Amino acid sequence: MCGIVGLFLKDKRLEPQLGDLLSDMLITMTDRGPDSAGIAIYGGTADGKAKVTIQSADPATDFAGLDADLVNAGIAAAVTVKSTHAVIEIAASRLGEIRAILGEIRPNTRIMGSGESVEIFKEIGLPKDVVSRFDVRSMGGTHGIGHTRMATESAVTTLGAHPFSTGADQCLVHNGSLSNHNNLRRELIREGMSFETQNDSEVAAAYLTAEMAKGKDLGQALTGALDDLDGFFTFVVGTKSGFGVVRDPIACKPAVMAETDQYVAFGSEYRALVNLPGIETARVWEPEPATVYFWDHEKAA
Repeated sequence: MCGIVGLFLKDKRLEPQLGDLLSDMLITMTDRGPDSAGIAIYGGTADGKAKVTIQSADPATDFAGLDADLVNAGIAAAVTVKSTHAVIEIAASRLGEIRAILGEIRPNTRIMGSGESVEIFKEIGLPKDVVSRFDVRSMGGTHGIGHTRMATESAVTTLGAHPFSTGADQCLVHNGSLSNHNNLRRELIREGMSFETQNDSEVAAAYLTAEMAKGKDLGQALTGALDDLDGFFTFVVGTKSGFGVVRDPIACKPAVMAETDQYVAFGSEYRALVNLPGIETARVWEPEPATVYFWDHEKAA
């Protein structure tokens, strides 16, 4: 049992409140998963720039002088430290190099997410503590997703927390369990994907990344997941401009959605949505089994 939330803003006037709204939604879901929590915020960067969020078990050591060491390695960077995480802003053209460079100069750090828009913060602990330590409430953005975890398939670790990000500006949160993740992981490794954990949810994220690399949009990739993934699942997924939801054909995991002229929202339970502005007049529904719901800022919402 885990708790999932997601918020896709249509109204730009709400963008400064994204972190605050999403934080309240996630904290409400605390009793669905006390092991770890995480949030992905899509907020954009300046043209030509990209962001890499990294995590360290020893931030005082790993983040000290990181910007200077990156410059010495040939990459101009601005580093913003947030507790055990740091957000590195670099030229988007250097994004493909950063993993190898960090592996050399900071081998004990781990990349939580990267891309032109996304920042991902996740740690062991309750949602209220994760929200506080990373100052999520102050963050603005266009859309975001969050997760509070009750571990069933793997150990309680930072890397095992959600969201999982396996591609630029892509991430996934999952409630449920997959039965064919080991076979699918082997297939994806043969296709060139790499994995940080043994978590089944990371396999689902990598599957979507691989499908989108073939030219599919998020909606098409989620449709393919209904045929290729076995088990029980509710996925909420983010891309640079998109937000998608899908449940397996049995749909035994709880889910509710709400839509107004200002936003689209997802919660594992309705109580996650009750403090959203205008929720009393929202269209509220339970997402259908084996049905893809997909919104994109670059397409008609």
